[in-house]
Amino acid sequence: MLVVTGVRNRDRHETGGWHPEQPARLDAVDAGVRDVFGGEPDSVVRIEPREATTAELSRVHAPSYLRALDDLCAAGGGALDPDTVVSPGSCATARLAAGAGLAAIAALDGRRGDVAFVSVRPPGHHALSDRGMGFCLLNNIAVTAAALTQRGERVLIVDWDVHHGNGTQAMFWDDPSVLYVSTHQYPLFPGTGAASEIGGTAARGLTINVPLPEGACGDALVLALDEIVAEAAEAFAPTWVLVSAGFDAHRDDPLAGLALSAGDFALLARRVAAFTGDPSRLVLFLEGGYDLAALRRSVAATLGALADRDVATERPTSGGTGITAVKAVKEIRRQELSI
Repeated sequence: MLVVTGVRNRDRHETGGWHPEQPARLDAVDAGVRDVFGGEPDSVVRIEPREATTAELSRVHAPSYLRALDDLCAAGGGALDPDTVVSPGSCATARLAAGAGLAAIAALDGRRGDVAFVSVRPPGHHALSDRGMGFCLLNNIAVTAAALTQRGERVLIVDWDVHHGNGTQAMFWDDPSVLYVSTHQYPLFPGTGAASEIGGTAARGLTINVPLPEGACGDALVLALDEIVAEAAEAFAPTWVLVSAGFDAHRDDPLAGLALSAGDFALLARRVAAFTGDPSRLVLFLEGGYDLAALRRSVAATLGALADRDVATERPTSGGTGITAVKAVKEIRRQELSI
């Protein structure tokens, strides 16, 4: 049973026709869900998101930033940077996106499903405590992780978006209750995520960055999960696993240069699901993914893998220089953690 929460029917975040982060992305996700469960609608539980409260957002965001964002929406909108647009309806939509993860957690707590997929926009993993950037206004996955850690949970965040989740990393840099993992193209926006970034003094080793060169294939990400992340996850013993499920590492995506296929995301999903002993403690959050056809295929492959259903998809990829990069990460972490 899959729990899906999303903002498609209440989406008022307008980015303009030129912008790659469009409402049509949520339609592509819905199409991917139908590709897996279309003939069995009872297998999908759709729940309504709720707006995250100011108190819930303030666990990870500065109150002054939240006020400034609300003021900008009330004034008619504007731009936080050349790529990050705010419209009059953006704040309400962003609060729904941040609250959707909380609604998903509540649904899984109530045993209403086995896994949750949070289909929201704007995405969140670039949003810092005091600043939105990179299409992101509020850090959706961080809001959920902070709610879980407050009640004593240990949270593993796996971020397979093609861009490094600088906001999420910064928020949990020194938090021993969160293990943050990112695989990403490097160098690329936002310029962070070197392998030597391993966490603060209270959480040393609990940040794992796997920077990959342009053209890296899915086998590199699988190797990173198998040979770097699996050992760390076993030692950390997470009670919840959250995924920043960006699909812009797909080879057809226009904004980056990794070479994954939809089939690679299926392999990643299976491995990530194994990091928690309870499958009903897994929540995936939509981040990037800007080629609509590739997004649909990747979502279908991911959810099909988690539901153990056969979904016709692209073959996994291999080759390129990604394997060498993963081996280099292992050595860098060994050196950093042996000091």
